[in-house]
Amino acid sequence: MPDLLLHTADSTASRSAVEQTPTPPSTYTWRPIPHEKLLTTVEDSLRKRGFYITNEAHGLTHNGDRYFGLLEVRNSDETQDTRTVVGVRNSSDKAFSAGVVLGSCVLVCSNLCFSGEVSLSRKHTRFILRDLPFLVSDAIGTLLDLRTAERQRITRYKHQPISDLLAHDTVIHAVDEGVIAPSRVPKVLEEWRNPSHEEFTRRGKTAWRLFNAFTESWKGSNLQTLPARSSKLQSVIDQACRRPYVAGGFALAA
Repeated sequence: MPDLLLHTADSTASRSAVEQTPTPPSTYTWRPIPHEKLLTTVEDSLRKRGFYITNEAHGLTHNGDRYFGLLEVRNSDETQDTRTVVGVRNSSDKAFSAGVVLGSCVLVCSNLCFSGEVSLSRKHTRFILRDLPFLVSDAIGTLLDLRTAERQRITRYKHQPISDLLAHDTVIHAVDEGVIAPSRVPKVLEEWRNPSHEEFTRRGKTAWRLFNAFTESWKGSNLQTLPARSSKLQSVIDQACRRPYVAGGFALAA
């Protein structure tokens, strides 16, 4: 079972802490969603679609105003080496709107990456609590439709060879795109050259190994920024996969 607590780091909170977090009073134009209300609504929607929750982790920051939860879910259509994770985010200080994200967690290392995000509503209007079950149901449906594309992407990464030179070039590109901070470059390169998990050594130097070198370096970083960084990382790795492979280097596409 993946260790989801690796990703909540210093913000880790218990389920009871989430339940007990106070919600600010509403105004005529804005109504905050209690963190627990959003969480249970997402859980109910997942169960109605045939999923059961096998693991969870929760994080609270900014005196409880901002919440991010991780739910590992399973059904009869799971793969052998990854698990589906649904992220739930919410804020009661107007920092961002409530939303859900779809992610994959690699079993051998608990590396986590998100592949899609759906905002429930740009504004928390006075009718948001009434409409919440419908908004969540639509969002969960949209995310689950993305699972097939995500699995195809992972399969492609596993079979795409990557040279050392192209890997190094991709790491620099990732810094330029804001995937990682420059201070994380040594960690990513070390994971590329000497993976912490034998699974990636056994598969050889592939896009999947490079992808997980990045996600390994993310552990303990700001979970709320992970969806945006995940999207950028996928774009960077996809571009690397389109570069024709040449042993010992890479060829520029015509």
